[in-house]
Amino acid sequence: MSDQLTIAAEPRERAGKGASRALRREGRVPAVIYGDKKEAIAIHVEERALNKLLGTGHFMNSLVQVEVDGKKTRTLPKDVAFDPVTDRPLHVDFFRLAKGAKVQVNIPVVFINEEDSPGLKRGGVMNVVRHELDLMCDADHIPDQIEIDVTGLEIGDSIHISSITLPNGAESSITDRDFTIAGVTAPSALKSSEDEAEEAEDSTEEAEGKAAEGEEGGSED
Repeated sequence: MSDQLTIAAEPRERAGKGASRALRREGRVPAVIYGDKKEAIAIHVEERALNKLLGTGHFMNSLVQVEVDGKKTRTLPKDVAFDPVTDRPLHVDFFRLAKGAKVQVNIPVVFINEEDSPGLKRGGVMNVVRHELDLMCDADHIPDQIEIDVTGLEIGDSIHISSITLPNGAESSITDRDFTIAGVTAPSALKSSEDEAEEAEDSTEEAEGKAAEGEEGGSED
């Protein structure tokens, strides 16, 4: 599962845009902890420490222990607002997790054994429809990634969610359809040659059909 991360925070005594701007000038980022049917807590965290966690690449899919006044709260990051110009973090939402909670997360997919796919070896292309899967997972068992084995896939084959074995405690958040995750498609050059072959075959069949009609007409005379 994704590593459990930790970040220190301090209570936010004042709210409002002016107070938030003042915090940012001091290298702090306003944040809030909410959820689990408890009162929301306004906090602020060090920008440098937050950027370090963001740099892990899996911040949004990790459990984060937020420590305020010596007390740790188990959370899952739900949203990070960034400045559109500087890309600096402006605000963070942390969702408080109850014991035994299930959480909705987007988990990246990784394709393995591509060398064992006949379609890819023939020059086919892996067309990825979904780079992440929207899953409901046990908060204590959030996977880093979902590995998808493409062994044996031919050109034209597709991978659907129903064919994927998800980790224990995880299930797809989308339950109303068997959606496509990826497929092996023919490269443009192969498609063109196949189309040309089909056109030639159609022309041959058409010519043969006309010849046969001509012979039938001649025999009647």
